Amino acid sequence: MTSKNHFSESDMKAFAPSEKVGIIGTVTPEGFPHISLLTSVMAPAPAQLTIGEFCKGLSKSYMRQNPKIGFAILTLDKRIWKGKALWTHSKTEGPEYEVYNQQPMFRYNTYFGINTVHYLDLKETSTGEALPLLTIAASAVLTKMTKGAAAKNNPQGALSYFGKELFNRLDSLKFLSYIGENGYPVVIPVIQCQASDDSRLAFHSGAFSSELNRLKPGTPTAVFGLTMQMEDVLVRGTFNGYARRRGIKLGTLDIDWVYNSMPPNHGQIYPPVPLTAVVNF
Repeated sequence: MTSKNHFSESDMKAFAPSEKVGIIGTVTPEGFPHISLLTSVMAPAPAQLTIGEFCKGLSKSYMRQNPKIGFAILTLDKRIWKGKALWTHSKTEGPEYEVYNQQPMFRYNTYFGINTVHYLDLKETSTGEALPLLTIAASAVLTKMTKGAAAKNNPQGALSYFGKELFNRLDSLKFLSYIGENGYPVVIPVIQCQASDDSRLAFHSGAFSSELNRLKPGTPTAVFGLTMQMEDVLVRGTFNGYARRRGIKLGTLDIDWVYNSMPPNHGQIYPPVPLTAVVNF
C-alpha cells in the first residue's frame, strides 16, 4: 500500500458527494476501538478532513476526548482510501458549514441539517485503490465453506437473528478496527467476514492480507457491518488469532459487546442493559 500525507485534487473531488461510505475509527475512554458510519466526511484541503455532525453519536465525543482517528472512505466507483487523522476543533459556522448545508441531502431535509463541523489534520492516507473484488469474493466463499468449523461449543447469544443475517450477507460491507502501536485506530475492510454462530465472527485473510495479518491474538477488535439499505451493527471482542479449519486459515473474533448505531436510538444491545423507569418527562 502506497501512503502519503496529503490528498490530491482528484481525491478531494471524489470525497465531495454525500453518496459514499465513510468509516471512522475512534478510541473509547477505556482504550477500545469504536467504529462509526459518517458519510459526511470530506476533504476541503489537501491536508485536512472535515466531518459534518447531524446526529449525536458516541464517535464525536470520543474524538474530542482522544483526537486520534482512523478512516476508510469507499466511493461509488469502488475505490477505497485508508488512513489516519488528528481531530483539532469543531465549528458551528464558516465556509465548510455552508457547503455541507447546501448539499441536497441536508438542504432539503425537513428534520435535520449539519449543526457542527469537525476538523481533522491528515496524518497519513493511501492512494485511491480499486477494491480487489475477485480476491474478496474468493475469501468470502472460503469463509462461508469453513466458518461452521470455527463455531463455539457454547455460544452466548450476543448477536440477534438480524445481526447474524447482516454479517452473513455476501453483499454487506464489513470493516475491522484495532488500536495500532502509535495509538491511532487502524481501519481495514473485511468484507469477507461472516458469523460462525451468534457469538463468533470468522474471516479468511486472503483479501487485504498484508494488513489483516498484522492482527495479533488477544487484541481488542471491533467489526462494523452494514448493508446498502443503511442497516448496520457494531460488535467488539477479542481477536483469537488464525487457525486452520478444514484446511483453510481463518481468523476468529469472540464477541463480548454489541451496539446499535442506527438512529434514532443508538445504544448497547449486548450485554443487555436493564430497563429503567422514566421519571422525568
